[in-house]
Amino acid sequence: MSEPAPRKPHPRTRLDDNFASPIRFSLMASLGEGLELDFATLAEILQANDSALSKAIAHLQKAGYISARRLQVGSRPRTWVRSTTIGVSAFDGHLRALREIVELGGRAEL
Repeated sequence: MSEPAPRKPHPRTRLDDNFASPIRFSLMASLGEGLELDFATLAEILQANDSALSKAIAHLQKAGYISARRLQVGSRPRTWVRSTTIGVSAFDGHLRALREIVELGGRAEL
């Protein structure tokens, strides 16, 4: 009796927990490849308070998915954020897994 072919792992196993937070997910979606945005612009786009956005940035920076740099603009410090190559790749993989999950459920659009 032959053994059944091994099943391909469900795409949910490829979801990245670093994007489990809606703010972190939205932050990565806002930072298209090569795009750099300042903290205030991100807070406005994401409709997030400073504390929540700071935590999201710190988490993704620790994961290596974004880089942040602080500059002095006049007398005010400004933080600029951009995705890293690793972050773009991880986010793309996360999106592919989400699309596959939807397709398995019979819905082709996402």
